[in-house]
Amino acid sequence: MKRLFTLLALAGLVFPMAHAAETKTESIVLGGGCFWCTEAAYELLPGVKNVVSGYAGGHQPNPNYEQVCGHGTGHAEVIKIDYDPAQVSLDEVLDYFWHVHNPTQVGGQGNDRGPQYRSIILYANEAQKTAAEKSKAKAAEEFRDPITTEIVPLEKFWVAEDYHQDYFRKNPNQGYCALVIAPKIRKLQKQVSAAGK
Repeated sequence: MKRLFTLLALAGLVFPMAHAAETKTESIVLGGGCFWCTEAAYELLPGVKNVVSGYAGGHQPNPNYEQVCGHGTGHAEVIKIDYDPAQVSLDEVLDYFWHVHNPTQVGGQGNDRGPQYRSIILYANEAQKTAAEKSKAKAAEEFRDPITTEIVPLEKFWVAEDYHQDYFRKNPNQGYCALVIAPKIRKLQKQVSAAGK
C-alpha cells in the first residue's frame, strides 16, 4: 500500500491532505451608523474573520439601499461580524462597538442622519442578548449622555449590494472615505495597537 501511494504521488495523482483544524467562528450583527465605517473598523480587530455589510431590524423583505435610505423599510445599515472566539471573545467584540461610533446620538451618526444610521445590536440567542445588555450597562458608565442603542432580536440579515462590500478598502480616496472614515480608522488603529490586540 505504501509503495502504491509513493508511485501515485510520484505520478502526481495523490495530493497531501490538509490536517489544519477548522476554525470555529461565531457571528453577531451590529449597526453603528454608516456600514462603510463600521465594516472598516471591525476589519481592524484581530480575531475577526469576515465582515459583511447589510440591512436588518426592519420589516421589508430583501430591501435595497434606496429603500432603506427612504426610511420606509425600518431597517438599519448593519454589519455581520464573523469572529473566532478562540482569538476574540463576544465581550471584546461588543466592548469595541462602543468605541467605533457614538451610541448616545439620536437619529444617526455625525452628519449621517436618519433611522437607518441608528445604533443597534441584533442578537441571535439569549447568550448574545445577555452579553449585549451587560456590555451596554458597562459602557454607560463611560458616557455623559444616555446610550440610545437598541438591543433587539435578529429576525433576518439581508446582505447589501456588492458595491457596498469593502467600500473603504476599495475607495480610500472617495470624499466620504477620506474625510470621515480614514481619520476614525487611524484613531482606532492606535487604540487596537495600544490594547495589544
